[in-house]
Amino acid sequence: MKSRLPKVLHPVGGRPMLAHVYDTARQVSAETVHVVFNPDYPEVPESLAGADIQWVPQSPRLGTGHAVQQAMPGIPDEARVLVLYGDLPLLTPRDLQGLVNAEQADLAVLTMQLERPTGYGRIVRDARGHLKRIVEEKDATPEQRGICEVNTGIMVARAGQMRRWLEGLDRDNSQGEYYLTDVVETAHDDKAEVEGVMADDPRDLAGANDSLQLAQLEARYRERQAEQLMRAGVRIADPARIELRGEVQAGTDVSLDINVVLEGMNELGDGVNIGPGCVLRDCALAAGTRVHPYSVLQGVRTLGACEIGPFARLRPGTELGAGSRVGNFVEVKNTRLGEGSKASHLSYLGDSTIGSGVNIGAGTITCNYDGVNKHRTVIGDGVFVGSDTQFVAPVTVGKDANIGAGSTITKDVPEGKLTLSRSKQVTIEGWKRPGKQAKDGEPG
Repeated sequence: MKSRLPKVLHPVGGRPMLAHVYDTARQVSAETVHVVFNPDYPEVPESLAGADIQWVPQSPRLGTGHAVQQAMPGIPDEARVLVLYGDLPLLTPRDLQGLVNAEQADLAVLTMQLERPTGYGRIVRDARGHLKRIVEEKDATPEQRGICEVNTGIMVARAGQMRRWLEGLDRDNSQGEYYLTDVVETAHDDKAEVEGVMADDPRDLAGANDSLQLAQLEARYRERQAEQLMRAGVRIADPARIELRGEVQAGTDVSLDINVVLEGMNELGDGVNIGPGCVLRDCALAAGTRVHPYSVLQGVRTLGACEIGPFARLRPGTELGAGSRVGNFVEVKNTRLGEGSKASHLSYLGDSTIGSGVNIGAGTITCNYDGVNKHRTVIGDGVFVGSDTQFVAPVTVGKDANIGAGSTITKDVPEGKLTLSRSKQVTIEGWKRPGKQAKDGEPG
């Protein structure tokens, strides 16, 4: 990968590749998940610190067969061992179903058919069509390299048999490693029943060894997620121009325009409309909410149909009541905006509680930070805030109050009154605009 980040931690769909594989293992009802890792990279176990995983260090690293050997101690002989790879993030339980169900086989290997099998171990079958062995490309003959059925690396077997076959491995190959693939030939020679199960779609069994392949995985993940949403009724303007980096729960008649990015966990109610170029992360938008183009939302919750944007920035802790509006070039953070309230343009609302039916004029700022601590601004129902107002928190504005434009509010404001703070406007008689002084030799 030419990166300091371990390969299995490179993200696909906003999560490390290893996290996707772990989820798949859990979905096929694995009793225990063992992850073999390089102890030189402690960030690998740290990335899934809360997961129920048996972490197994591999040192020295002597190949895939050696890696599986490290995980075998303590596994009962009668248990079935399913071997997965941490860089196959698109693998799904459906892909594994045929393999897991092949209980009549002593060893079952997941294979796939590729038109261009470069880089993969080739599947060699005997005259009866039974899986005989797997030959790594570096060790394959020209004839074997012409085989298009290849190994995915995924296999399942009883632990007792797998343990015995692993003990018979040697390092007599071009890499000088213990190949897990060699257990196939060992099992075949042992008269075991070895079955090759063909995967339906090889696109979901691709790995990544460089940034190009990682981008291809991302594209396939996006395609799958978009297809799932569209089959559930979501209208996506162009599935190739949307980024889905997490989970989406969507109601009916939801629409996503081009270049929308959805990260984390997003809940979109019936009729939610997301305009082009919007970014949403961990949001819950109620039915009828409309997000206009190029708005960025994180940790936002709407309690009814709202209008957001264009070019709005809503940060964590933002809650919008039904019928409220946050317009262009407005930033909101840790603030509740009540029903029917609006901040239409060019304002910053931070650490605030704003009631219903409030009008926030252009250029309004809640001055919530004193350099050390955050303070709250409370604005009651029905308040009208004139343009270019600054609220120096902590401050409370009573309901139905009016704030004159250009005011700096530093004290609590009573209900139903007009409050303003302005310097007196004066006109200076006889004042002249300064002119540019002429340089020597230039006309005045």
